[in-house]
Amino acid sequence: MALTPPEDRLWWKQPLHGIEIGWITISLLWGFLMFGVMIYWHLTGEQNLSNEAYRINPDAYAEKVEAAAALYTVREDEQSGMPVVHPPPGSDVYMLARLWEWWPILELEEGKEYRLHLSSLDWMHGFSLQPTNINLQIHPNYEMVVTITPDKAGEYGVVCNEFCGIGHHQMLGKLIVVK
Repeated sequence: MALTPPEDRLWWKQPLHGIEIGWITISLLWGFLMFGVMIYWHLTGEQNLSNEAYRINPDAYAEKVEAAAALYTVREDEQSGMPVVHPPPGSDVYMLARLWEWWPILELEEGKEYRLHLSSLDWMHGFSLQPTNINLQIHPNYEMVVTITPDKAGEYGVVCNEFCGIGHHQMLGKLIVVK
């Protein structure tokens, strides 16, 4: 460690010491190894959602969500008064983000596949399905479509994890999986 400037101001032209070459080699090999592990895990880790994204007008998306909610609403949530939508297995399900709510509440069947459509009507929001490891950014003017198969019955929270304003901390939704 040098506390004073080197005697030769052209220090970068000095030959490397063997230990320095060793550490540089180890660092490069470690970097290549980690890069390879990232590619391997992406292909075989079974954690990447199959998703699509389409440009859409927020008003047109809101109409699609409201139409699906009107068609498949089975009841109202006692706490929030929000509709609980139970679409048939294999169908498209819709949820929208807007200041400061996820609408509507979705009720899905365990072990059945669905195409979940997500979009925002106003700002960018984060879709985080708790306690699972599903985390997506939801942008206005884009419809994100994710193929999901719920594998465990229960009640899941939908949390916005992108700061979206003063009511961000209250932006919670719900997804219910039934047997």
